[in-house]
Amino acid sequence: MPPVSTMSQPRPAQPLIARPWLRPVAWLLLQGLLLGLGLMSLGWNLLALLLMPLLGRERGRTVGRWVISRAYALFWWAARLSGLLQMDARALDPLAGERGLIVVANHPSLLDALMLVARLPRSACVMKASLAHNPFLGPGARLARYIPNDSIHGLVRAAVEDLKAGGQLVLFPEGTRTTRWPIGPFHSAVGVIAKRAQVPVQAVFIETDSPYLGKGWPLWKLPPLPIVFTVRLGGRFAPHDRPQALQAELEAHFAAGLRGRGAPPA
Repeated sequence: MPPVSTMSQPRPAQPLIARPWLRPVAWLLLQGLLLGLGLMSLGWNLLALLLMPLLGRERGRTVGRWVISRAYALFWWAARLSGLLQMDARALDPLAGERGLIVVANHPSLLDALMLVARLPRSACVMKASLAHNPFLGPGARLARYIPNDSIHGLVRAAVEDLKAGGQLVLFPEGTRTTRWPIGPFHSAVGVIAKRAQVPVQAVFIETDSPYLGKGWPLWKLPPLPIVFTVRLGGRFAPHDRPQALQAELEAHFAAGLRGRGAPPA
């Protein structure tokens, strides 16, 4: 099944990539962007390894999250300059300074976390435990106090502590990239976390008309260009005494908010 595609806006004209003989150049540019992102990540993780013993928990968390956010913002600046990737996430800006907030979003692409964190420098992400313990990828995440998913109880406890300390939490309740239009079933502890931390949940819709880096899309394959992402705010939900009820309400909200914004996969 092809990845989910949800339409955001018409594609602007791009003379560079409209010409078939320039597609190899576009492919090289796109791979160069991803390579640059990887090198930035590697460099920061090596530096974070040195900083971890020097910075306390709170200062390390603030510095770590700010650096990751700025690095992702730099990636999107370079991507926009290239004309290959365009991302409009200005809708997130009013949330940037808010303390104690869960941000939940649909997950059409591997780039989704980069979009949200670039605009939300206070936020923590839930990440695979294997990455958190990787010596080349984990130090930056550990410095920023990102939350590993090795245990549901540990995840909930760490998320609640972080939210009560004024942080933000970015969650993709589908648990993986979207495979069913308009959104996959939710598998998340978002309702439990919201109840225990007593914080609101903000829905965020990520829309794209590109299959790039969706489920099953190879990293090396050049998609239709330009790749356009748009982020818009959905509703805000108060914590619920029944966590499963909140999760069901969120899933219905996303299904209604994304349906009609594009076409289901063929």
